Amino acid sequence: MALAIIAVIIGLAVLVWSADTFIDGATSLAVRFNMPRFLIGVVILGIGTSAPELVVSALAAVAGSPDLALGNAYGSNIINITLVLGVTALISPILIRANVIRHDLILLLAVTALAAFQLLDGNLSRTDGIVLIASLIGVLLIQIFLSLRNNTAADVDAPKDINIAKALATLTLGLVLLIVSSRSIVWGAVELATLWGMSELLIGLTIVAIGTSLPELVASVAAARRGEHDMALGNIIGSNLFNTLGVVGVATVISPIKNIAPEILSRDVLMMAGVTLLLFVLAIIAYNRQGEMKRGSGLVLILTFIGYSAWLGTSAV
Repeated sequence: MALAIIAVIIGLAVLVWSADTFIDGATSLAVRFNMPRFLIGVVILGIGTSAPELVVSALAAVAGSPDLALGNAYGSNIINITLVLGVTALISPILIRANVIRHDLILLLAVTALAAFQLLDGNLSRTDGIVLIASLIGVLLIQIFLSLRNNTAADVDAPKDINIAKALATLTLGLVLLIVSSRSIVWGAVELATLWGMSELLIGLTIVAIGTSLPELVASVAAARRGEHDMALGNIIGSNLFNTLGVVGVATVISPIKNIAPEILSRDVLMMAGVTLLLFVLAIIAYNRQGEMKRGSGLVLILTFIGYSAWLGTSAV
């Protein structure tokens, strides 16, 4: 028990420090190359914080556990929008730009629709996986083009003497420690929960589910607290795009998935589509009212997460 407690305490401390380090590196690169903050959020933060999901799903595919691979990716998307973005909005308002609604969220909705369409026959072939990976490449190229065209990066007077090597090293160190510390917290928490008599289902619905989204959570909160609103939102959108296209695509290419559990489509994908649409609606409301997603929206998202967890617990019994 002592080792588990130490793992959680140290993990939390490293998690907070590594998030700030990660954002420092990302911000430095954005300033140095005059890159849009949103683009940094989508590509570097979004893909970087989704590394754990990619590894877990790939290993699950190799081990012949396709439902785990899909559940990991789609479940992470649901948590990213409801819990991660909800907590971030409660802590600090998230700026909503018109081009994010018109382009980025529309892309996310389209990608979600593609995922649902591919699952209609209950199978994911290697061809489906290739289509997903090709779509990811296309979406990233579109994101880069749109972000550069609507450049909201650093001011032109921003310093250009930033050490690129140091910024990259800071970014990499922050990301590695972010992932490792989140794994440490999950391991310690699961060990403690098991000792305290919690069921595997309850552990999975709470500790593991939240733990797998810790990198996205702390990165988004750290970005929002520093006023890097585009990075915070870009992190969530980029992570969900990568989970849906990259994580599932790689897992399917490794091992085509047959006889997919029907509840993945009827429950998890349906919920993923629902919360993505909810985010789209909340973003439109926020943009039209005050231009920021504030505590009210954050509370709605967190309540949605609680409702989904209750639904998941009921259907898993």
